[in-house]
Amino acid sequence: MNFLIALECAECGVRHDPAKVANTCVECGSTLLAVYDLEAARESLTKETWSCRPAGLWRYRELLPISRRENELDLGEGGTPGLRLRGLGAEFGLDGLWLKDEGANPTGTFKARGAAAGASKANELGLKEWAMPTAGNAGSAWSAYAARAGADLHVAMPADTPGANIAECVAYGAKVYLVDGLISDAGRLIADACARYGWYDVSTLKEPYRVEGKKTMGFEIAEQFDWDLPDVILYPTGGGVGLIGLWKAFDELEALGWIGPRRPRLVSVQAEGCAPVVRAYEEHAEHCELWENASTSASGLRVPKPFADRLVLRILRETEGTAVDVSEQEIMSSMTRLARLEGLYVCPEGAASIAALEHLRASGWIGGDDRVVILNTGNALKYVELFGMPELTTFEPNGTLIPK
Repeated sequence: MNFLIALECAECGVRHDPAKVANTCVECGSTLLAVYDLEAARESLTKETWSCRPAGLWRYRELLPISRRENELDLGEGGTPGLRLRGLGAEFGLDGLWLKDEGANPTGTFKARGAAAGASKANELGLKEWAMPTAGNAGSAWSAYAARAGADLHVAMPADTPGANIAECVAYGAKVYLVDGLISDAGRLIADACARYGWYDVSTLKEPYRVEGKKTMGFEIAEQFDWDLPDVILYPTGGGVGLIGLWKAFDELEALGWIGPRRPRLVSVQAEGCAPVVRAYEEHAEHCELWENASTSASGLRVPKPFADRLVLRILRETEGTAVDVSEQEIMSSMTRLARLEGLYVCPEGAASIAALEHLRASGWIGGDDRVVILNTGNALKYVELFGMPELTTFEPNGTLIPK
């Protein structure tokens, strides 16, 4: 059984029919969020309902927006590990430090979660031609699920997007358009094309269901912590879909009676070269201003202005969280640091959260007794060009190796 009953505007509260094709609110143009009959779900579901099923995103299907199981597009997404970071924790004086490794998802990033839910709903609604701008990884994920659904996907992305993402989109059969600019420029191109050709716009938070896939990270964290949520979650923020998903997941779990009102303090992590959320948070603003000349090696963080910026800022304040930016040098050194300490090769976005953790620990904002989760959003193998090839010594086959 699926308990979806409506789509509700995150700003003005107007409700929309989920059986109809929707993008944003017809009244104010803001983000729509899925609403479930949580009273009925509480009477029907128990924690054991989920725990007896195989790990993965569709374990939580009652609180996902797909009505019929045959419309679910499953590539094995979700069910990612929560890994204790003992080495890094010792360096930071944190006994309770974990990393949620989303690089284990299909296409190597957490974008697979949002694509699985959003593409499945588009599939259920009979939509077969989709379009989106992307900074890279979302395009890869949606291209994979479009192939699974037998749909056509048009993807516009900056010309300097990591090559692995471009190659993936092409391999999955997406129609790729490279843009001499940022994701915001790609977004304008897609918006015009959708209006012109009638394509379904699956841009970040301009379709209602991507956040539903991302919220399953919150369900998994709650289960992995035995329903006693951690104190802090650090989330690398581009568009902010995952941050909204975590907040939404915890509200739904409380409505089910499975957790109490206490929430983790949510931390938005950005790069110094593109930090619109950090600047707006520090200025006590209600929305973000467009970040000019955005630049960072962490392509997923290069979003000059999140579409749902007001909601993201509200969530940070409601959870008594904060927003932190870090330098490019800190991002790169954190990638190497975690690889050598923990055997984890995280993406630059995930590494940004490690650098942010160091700042927050040094300032005392995070205490030694806090239980902290870092969200690593992807696998660093998609960014190998950041490091180049190291200089190594080549030996003849009959040579002698002398340990250094």
